[in-house]
Amino acid sequence: MALIYYAIPFFFATLALERWLVYRRQRKEGATTTIVGHTTKDSFASLAMGVGFLLVDGALKLLPFAGLAWLYQFRLFDIPVAWWSWVLLLFAEDFCYYWFHRLHHEVRLLWAAHVNHHSSTHYNLTTALRQSWTTPFTGFIFWAPLPLLGFPVEMIIIQKAISLLYQYWLHTELIDRMPGFRVIFNTPSHHRVHHGRNPIYLDRNHAGIFIIRDKLFGTFEPESERVDYGLTKNIQTYNPVRIAFHEWAAMLRDAWNASSLRGRLGYLFMPPGWTEDGKGKTAHDLRVEYLGAGVARN
Repeated sequence: MALIYYAIPFFFATLALERWLVYRRQRKEGATTTIVGHTTKDSFASLAMGVGFLLVDGALKLLPFAGLAWLYQFRLFDIPVAWWSWVLLLFAEDFCYYWFHRLHHEVRLLWAAHVNHHSSTHYNLTTALRQSWTTPFTGFIFWAPLPLLGFPVEMIIIQKAISLLYQYWLHTELIDRMPGFRVIFNTPSHHRVHHGRNPIYLDRNHAGIFIIRDKLFGTFEPESERVDYGLTKNIQTYNPVRIAFHEWAAMLRDAWNASSLRGRLGYLFMPPGWTEDGKGKTAHDLRVEYLGAGVARN
């Protein structure tokens, strides 16, 4: 992940550039001087989350390396470092990322680690830096197949960083649909959908680099209506500690108060929104309900 640290000056330069471009566009269109999509408190909360992620990542950086290295000794093949192996790894790592990301939306225990990235009601490059402090503990297993296949650990670490860097530029409203490119690759338009709380957008577009993952596995949704950013129930706080741990606290409270073992396990491993009494609504339920209402209206 050293590439992430080297990219920090680039992050700050592009954050400033995006803010200036948005401001210039507003002035040109005769809008107010308020920068739409940006608030100082929200941006600083995202930056604080990013700093926390770097601190956690720095403290634990040897653990995922050691884990991948341990698995590497059981590899099926000896894959050399070559141009073709980098191409293979690009697609293989992206496949792992897709399932890491998708399951971090569909399993509440994992969602508790990922939810903070979706907690902003704005969408700009600072949102990309609103990284989780706890996914280093929940995400390692999703990349386990790579060393077992025989990809050298150093290659895996570098490709993971490349994937994360690619996703940085997706967090902006300044870039439109990108015809052609968007057919195969993830774009800001695709990722805006992913950050939407509109019922039709819930748990869609989990791709890292290649949007074809979502098209293959049935989780793709094009940007068709104005995106309403945030969570189905927004948390209304800029406190980075609350942002990082609010869902952990809520999940553990629900599990503790459950009346049965089934309920306790359900609050940990069922999708967010699931409740023991069956009255809760998951993202799937909300989406089906919305689509059904649309059919009824037509």
